[in-house]
Amino acid sequence: MQTHFTEEALKQPHIQEADRVLRSCVHCGFCNATCPTYQLLGDERDGPRGRIYLMKQMLENPDDSENVTEQTRLHLDRCLTCRNCETTCPSGVEYHKLLDIGRAEIERRVPRSAADRAQRYALRKALVEPKRFQALLKLGQTFHPLVPGKLKDKLPPKPVDAGTRPDHKRHARQMLILEGCVQPGLSPNTNAATARVLDRLGIGLTPVAEAGCCGAIDFHLNAQDDGRTRARANIDAWWPYIEAGAEAIVQTASGCGAFVKEYRDILKDDPAYAGKAKRVSALAKDLVEVLRDEELTSLQVNEGRRLAFHCPCTLQHAQKLGGAVEGVLVKLGFTLTPVQDAHLCCGSAGTYSITQPELATQLRDNKLNALEAGNPETIVTANIGCQTHLNGAGRTPVRHWIEIVDAALPGSAGSA
Repeated sequence: MQTHFTEEALKQPHIQEADRVLRSCVHCGFCNATCPTYQLLGDERDGPRGRIYLMKQMLENPDDSENVTEQTRLHLDRCLTCRNCETTCPSGVEYHKLLDIGRAEIERRVPRSAADRAQRYALRKALVEPKRFQALLKLGQTFHPLVPGKLKDKLPPKPVDAGTRPDHKRHARQMLILEGCVQPGLSPNTNAATARVLDRLGIGLTPVAEAGCCGAIDFHLNAQDDGRTRARANIDAWWPYIEAGAEAIVQTASGCGAFVKEYRDILKDDPAYAGKAKRVSALAKDLVEVLRDEELTSLQVNEGRRLAFHCPCTLQHAQKLGGAVEGVLVKLGFTLTPVQDAHLCCGSAGTYSITQPELATQLRDNKLNALEAGNPETIVTANIGCQTHLNGAGRTPVRHWIEIVDAALPGSAGSA
């Protein structure tokens, strides 16, 4: 794609990056074929190619206020950032990097309403601090009938008890774990189950209390500087353990994992953190990357339960790990039912299910229809956002896949 940036504009790093991404696009339109919002809405501006043109026009014309409007922002807001288009694209267009730049620019040029700003600020403050979120969660569960409709189905009545975690110090092999911000409240058993399964494999999970939210919520709600600040804080928290020989930084929420792997990109221009960020991103592993490299026969699992696996977008499109969890589950003896259009987003997409509830609900219901077609006993996934969003429909139970593995271990204290 030909671009028309001035020499002065190209002195700015974000314009240089935008120019690079735009020039890689051949505007073939293959991306629209797998874009969930384009499939629902049928509007070119609600597909990747149309959004690329909107961002190109906006970035090339910094003084254009006539064509850069709230409508422009709406089309960018409607993007799930699922990155399905990147998987489809034959030219390797890094669409999500252009989208980050475009969203920051539209935020600067077209201010949001007070109500919209308040909602986004509230989401950022409510979700990123685990203790605050858990307090709000308990409050919402207590006064469930009074919770607004689009939030009500995000509240599980009672999470599965986490059980006990084994002593990580008894193992020579040590990995770190990102506990997450909402997952400890919504599904505390996920990380506990992870600790128990890895313990059986001779791996200890070292807790790092100082590490907090990965920064993705802030970053994707256009508070990008705050997202970078959280990334730096996590790097500082992990660094002593990395220097002490930690093998990996394990994420059980694929959304967090995808973002931590991008620390190297979002901090590449920070001279104090660029090197450390690159190292942290290299050590970041989704849980399935750990398990698929281990000898799983030692787990002594031979389970025949019928499962449908929902592969989160952040796992298959961002981390390029499509098929990895399915491979581990089949190796352990689980039966996986077929899922049509498994590449499509469920509509969770971080805070998207709250900021775009109508589209998110349509996508959720379509996804559940596909997941339930094979009559599974349980639906499993790899991201707390997807798990909560799908469970909100009150249909087939949805769990993290590691919980099911943990419950199938001989003598396990886990619950399925």
